[in-house]
Amino acid sequence: MVKAIRVYEQGGPEVLKWEDVEIGEPKEGEIRVKNKAIGLNFIDVYFRKGLYNVSTMPYTPGMEAVGVVTAVGPGFTDRKAGDVVAYAGLPMGSYSEEQILPAKVAVPVPPSIDPIVAASVMLKGMTAQFLVRRCFKVESGHKVLIHAAAGGAGSLLCQWANALGATVIGTVSTEEKAAQAKEDGCHHVINYKKEDFVEAVKKITPEGVHVVYDSVGKDTFQGSLACLRSRGYMVSFGQASGAPDPVPLSDLAAKSLFLTRGSLFQYTETRDELLETAEEVFANVASGVLRVRVNHKYSLSQAAQAHADLENRKTSGSVVLIPDGAEL
Repeated sequence: MVKAIRVYEQGGPEVLKWEDVEIGEPKEGEIRVKNKAIGLNFIDVYFRKGLYNVSTMPYTPGMEAVGVVTAVGPGFTDRKAGDVVAYAGLPMGSYSEEQILPAKVAVPVPPSIDPIVAASVMLKGMTAQFLVRRCFKVESGHKVLIHAAAGGAGSLLCQWANALGATVIGTVSTEEKAAQAKEDGCHHVINYKKEDFVEAVKKITPEGVHVVYDSVGKDTFQGSLACLRSRGYMVSFGQASGAPDPVPLSDLAAKSLFLTRGSLFQYTETRDELLETAEEVFANVASGVLRVRVNHKYSLSQAAQAHADLENRKTSGSVVLIPDGAEL
């Protein structure tokens, strides 16, 4: 038996229960991993609250972790016991001291990358990679608007877009987060609590931005569209404030706008795509292009408190859960 977080019903952070679970041994094509560090992401909140549906109840949440392979199922030789591996995405279940994974979803972690850093950058880092490199390819001279610029994904997006030569505009909710966003490469920071971000963007660039990366959703969606220049790209990749209202196609016609709802899982469908994406993220961390802000660490058993703090905007950067007794 191992300890894990279990969820029996949708709801607030209080539905996260700390329990004993039996995970069994790896079958063909599977590995058993003892987790060292577990990434907490807003998608975990979406599933917990019911914004996204889970296939079975009860379930163990979590979609990102780094750990050590402790057992390998038959018929698979690419991974071996003792390997340090990371994964991000499906299957869900990383809020556990140990877990069974399909070997094909695990990627090797370079020795130069700390497990806590790797656990905090896999999902958010690969999300940043597909957003700025493939969903809309950011290039030198582009003007980019990034909402929640001090969040885990937002921080990495700002750094990556800046490194690619873009003019980066970020929105934040506090002066403390504004200072962090500036450190992370934002050339212009807008505190949306103090000023209307649409008007602020127009002052910075009257013609509008080339692309908006919006993980907030309902509260920012219409304003984001208003910030775009002709033929601009609206990239929605989250909905922290709730699902946006439906958009008539005619709303896009006035400026011939592009609208997409990107998801990492469609950009890492093949093993080669997954490895290439993770390798580029780890290379940028190792070279210093990306500075991972692990600003908050909680014991895995304190997952409910970590969820509450994330939802109440008390966190910035990445949030990591550490299993009790994990060797780091």
